Amino acid sequence: MSNMFCFQCQQTAGNKACVNTGVCGKQPSTSNLQDELICELIRLAEAAELTKKSLQQKKETDPKLLSRYLNTRKSADRLLIDGLFTTLTNVNFDDKAIKDYIKEVQKNQKDIMRCMPTDICSISDIAYKNFPTTNMNFSDTNMNSSTANINPPTCGLKDPHDIPVISLWDGTDDIVSLRSTLLFGLKGMAAYAHHAMNLGYQNDNVTTWFYKGLCEVNREHSVEEWIELIMEFGKVNYQCMELLDKANTESFGTPTPTKVHTDIRKGPFIVVSGHDLRDLDLLLKQTEGTGVNVYTHCEMLPAHGYPKLAAYKHLAGNFGTAWQSQQTEFENIPAPVLFTTNCLMPPRPSYEDRIYTTSVVGYEGMVHIEGTKDGKKDFTPIIKHALKLGGYEHDHSMSGINGGHILTTGFAHGAVLSHADKLTAAIKNGDIKHIFLVGGCDGAHPGRNYYTEFVKQTPMDSLVLTLACGKYRFNDLDLGEIDGIPRILDMGQCNDSYSAIKVALALAEAFNCDINELPLTLVLSWYEQKAVCILLTLLALGVKNIYLGPTLPAFMTETVVRFLVDTYNLQPITAPEQDMDAILGRG
Repeated sequence: MSNMFCFQCQQTAGNKACVNTGVCGKQPSTSNLQDELICELIRLAEAAELTKKSLQQKKETDPKLLSRYLNTRKSADRLLIDGLFTTLTNVNFDDKAIKDYIKEVQKNQKDIMRCMPTDICSISDIAYKNFPTTNMNFSDTNMNSSTANINPPTCGLKDPHDIPVISLWDGTDDIVSLRSTLLFGLKGMAAYAHHAMNLGYQNDNVTTWFYKGLCEVNREHSVEEWIELIMEFGKVNYQCMELLDKANTESFGTPTPTKVHTDIRKGPFIVVSGHDLRDLDLLLKQTEGTGVNVYTHCEMLPAHGYPKLAAYKHLAGNFGTAWQSQQTEFENIPAPVLFTTNCLMPPRPSYEDRIYTTSVVGYEGMVHIEGTKDGKKDFTPIIKHALKLGGYEHDHSMSGINGGHILTTGFAHGAVLSHADKLTAAIKNGDIKHIFLVGGCDGAHPGRNYYTEFVKQTPMDSLVLTLACGKYRFNDLDLGEIDGIPRILDMGQCNDSYSAIKVALALAEAFNCDINELPLTLVLSWYEQKAVCILLTLLALGVKNIYLGPTLPAFMTETVVRFLVDTYNLQPITAPEQDMDAILGRG
């Protein structure tokens, strides 16, 4: 009997599944609690939809009841989004925090079902078709068996736990694969919706799809129906990335190309990791005038391109490289580190007392900065800690993976398309013969040096667009320029895949062609579930000929992979030289 089951990330054991402990450091108890949380989120989505359906069936609805439902559902919106994000790889390792979240979800389930009209006798009166007939038994440590027949409640007793929930990992291989693909995509989209919501932005269609998606995960579908759902999801995730792009740019300005130093100044400082620009902004406000410098880490690097964030003079540079190097780079660091989102690794003793978490991030024993209901946070503890530690006594030299000390970021769609005429002219003139998008998640897999070598081998008459933390494999390289355009263009965080899509669509329009007819090739690396939702968006938009690595997802069966290869010509990476020859038609 296995202790856990998890195959959602690229580094899953043997490229099959983690069954004893997570390669990410996640313990079986945490993994099983995260599965339990997912099932309770499914139950919450079902409860909300069942209650809505019951209210719609009534010709006359008590306005107070309807108002109570809408308010309770608003709380459910946040619970679904943050709950899904909590289960994303390298986000939360804190069992107590997850148990507390489960209790909060269960309370909301009951609150929302109390809004059901009193003359609805049982859940079975309004059940959906294809409802699962079995419930998951959370006392079973295997977490993989289906148990318990569903007994409908008596009239007036509408218990959310009478809502059946499918056993997530049970079923034929192909069905589990497709169900998992949609679920993991939802987890990725939840991260983007979370960041947008923190800035006060929501899209009703996106929010509604979290309910739909979780309910559909809880249904039985044919392979064709699953694929249709997954493609529909991909288009909704595009809307979510568009929403976050709007939230970020309207809050902090349109990114502009910016050079960022990797060396660390002497004196006290704080390192900020993750993706949440609002948390960074709050910290910058509170550290202003304190003598504490702030450095971005990993996916926070693109923050330097946003004018309102760059205006803080003590936003001093970028610390280190991608997330998987943190246990080495944070060794004996004389400063605290704030994790606003993933990717957190189990901290080592030399710096574990300096790790702070906030929002959905959690690790037992670490100091957690809570936020108020209106989003305010007090970072005084971490600021005091930075002053106490004092930072480096002298300026401290650090570099990128390839030895570079200057990184450039800020080439989002606003910056690139402001020079669209120059770019299209360079392509028409033959000065730019090919554009590569090389980006995605980084990780510790040994095959990931492929991306460094691939970029080094790109022809001098080509551009390399990049984004997410995979760029650290090569973003400190100097590949020169083409007519004043840097050959490496950092478009931002993983969610800024939206920028890459915008640029590609604009070029397709300029050349009056299909996006797949452009001299453009996507060479992507993946690690966690945000990469999954981005891939599904690209496929839903009809993008073909994508190269994906360092391995194909363990949760995708041969049948699913074959469908992606046959329909979209999805290619697993091989060797840099071989793939480059195939892309450019050489040899």
